[in-house]
Amino acid sequence: MSAPRDIPVGLSSSSVYPLTVVDTFAVARDLGYDGVEVMVTNNSISRDPSRLRDLREHYQLPILSVHAPTLLLTQQVWGTAWTKVELSCAMAAEVEAPTVVVHPPFRWQTGYADHFATGIRRIMADYGVMIAVENMYPWRVRGRDRRAYLPHWDPVPLEYDHVTWDFSHAACAGSHSLVSVQELGERLRHVHLTDGSGAQNRDEHLLPGEGNQDPAAVLRHLAQTDWDGSVIAEVSTRKAKGAGEREQLLGDTLSFARRHLDRAGQPDPSSLAP
Repeated sequence: MSAPRDIPVGLSSSSVYPLTVVDTFAVARDLGYDGVEVMVTNNSISRDPSRLRDLREHYQLPILSVHAPTLLLTQQVWGTAWTKVELSCAMAAEVEAPTVVVHPPFRWQTGYADHFATGIRRIMADYGVMIAVENMYPWRVRGRDRRAYLPHWDPVPLEYDHVTWDFSHAACAGSHSLVSVQELGERLRHVHLTDGSGAQNRDEHLLPGEGNQDPAAVLRHLAQTDWDGSVIAEVSTRKAKGAGEREQLLGDTLSFARRHLDRAGQPDPSSLAP
């Protein structure tokens, strides 16, 4: 019987905002993270595979994933929707990152949305990387849900081969993360570790355990089922008063992940059967 896999825990560059990708690597190494996720933004280093390879070698940390610039805030980065996905996958292949995270199409991107699932399959085959579509949440205006994403913000019932699960987005959507993760099964390939209270429909990106999504239970489930994806800390540290407080928050997040992913401390799944 093979030994259980260790699930890598990486640090997203969004977790050190407004600091840079360089700071992400430095903080990740100092705290003991297993790698990083690079969110592609207006910052030139986040779009430069040569610089990213240099950082990877200097800090001796792998790039576990690339987050494509498919957010509203990065609509001006890398042109059209398909170009964003293709360039993200090309860069991921160059820096040997196995996963690219994308958001589902916005409703106004009708041409892109109409062929999204088949298009990302083609791009995955072309570049040899995995595209994991992230769960989002409904936009609510004056108490009414607005259809912001096509075909939907929830990837669970859709035909995507690979999915990223974000606990803060799940809180905004009113989802039950453990149930959704169990429904996804092997389609779950990537996790953004954070939390949310769902208060006022805000995407809070709280530290894990500070919201209502019970990420501890999900991590224990992943450990028990010998899951082989990556867990990426994507928490907000914008209110941190200086580097020391930011590193404390990120260190606490890493400790949370390692504690609940520790297979030595988990029960045998067969012992949980009724």
